[in-house]
Amino acid sequence: MKKTSHSKENPLKFKVVEPSPLMEFIMRKMDGISRTRAKHLLTNGCISVDGERTTQFDFELKPGMTVEIGKPSAKERFQSKWLKIVYEDKYIVVIEKKEGILTNSPTKDKDTAQSVLNHYFTVSQQRCRAHTIHRLDRDTSGLMLFAKDKKVALMFEEDWKDIVYDRRYIAVCEGRVEPREGTVKSWLKDNKMFVTYSSPTDNGGKLAITHYQVLVSNNNYSLVDFHLETGRKNQIRVHAQDLGHPIVGDEKYGSTDNSLGRLCLHAYKLCFHHPLKDKDMEFETPFPTVFDKPFH
Repeated sequence: MKKTSHSKENPLKFKVVEPSPLMEFIMRKMDGISRTRAKHLLTNGCISVDGERTTQFDFELKPGMTVEIGKPSAKERFQSKWLKIVYEDKYIVVIEKKEGILTNSPTKDKDTAQSVLNHYFTVSQQRCRAHTIHRLDRDTSGLMLFAKDKKVALMFEEDWKDIVYDRRYIAVCEGRVEPREGTVKSWLKDNKMFVTYSSPTDNGGKLAITHYQVLVSNNNYSLVDFHLETGRKNQIRVHAQDLGHPIVGDEKYGSTDNSLGRLCLHAYKLCFHHPLKDKDMEFETPFPTVFDKPFH
């Protein structure tokens, strides 16, 4: 007997006639496939019930429901130790980057967020390339936005302040930050060694404004929410140093504490108005669990 082929575009569809746990239903309908194979289909996002994707193996099916069994898309199969795809459409892709990888590199470094995305686009047969819209430092983790063509990237770059309406970071800073909320304003300029320096008066650099709020603190550490009004290179790291409370693990900007094993800065919130879909897009990601360690 010839088996029915199926894909994401042509999934197998089954009508539920009698109550049944989802996994048992799948095993019966798929010619007695193993429990392991059924679990694999569920965990890889291949199963939908009445049009809603589900990974719950003991989901109770009721008569009249429709179960669809397809194959995972390239996005659902995508795996990388460096980043995960949070959102994707034909114009943009939002990712969550781990610490330890560059955003991009002029030397075609294989380990960049841009190169990982370009490989994914090739594998998934998308005729596009990842175009950098904004950057995170190598050792900063969190949410990033890439465009799929230069035209879309330019739309963001040329109207960044109006399109991107909220970006927030969480950081573990050394010591007890006082006052518990406020604003840091200074001019930032790089020296010949590419170290960013801060000046309270115009030094020919770029004006940088950062708002902050302490979420929790003790005598040794503070968990601080930083809200960017401007987006300058190393802005939060330099402004944390200006406050006298450098970010833990940031040796470049004053930290003497690497007890948490990383630069403790994470871009956890990204909100923007999609210029081609004409709607607000809001993304949030949990901050790394290691950031909690000093407060327990």
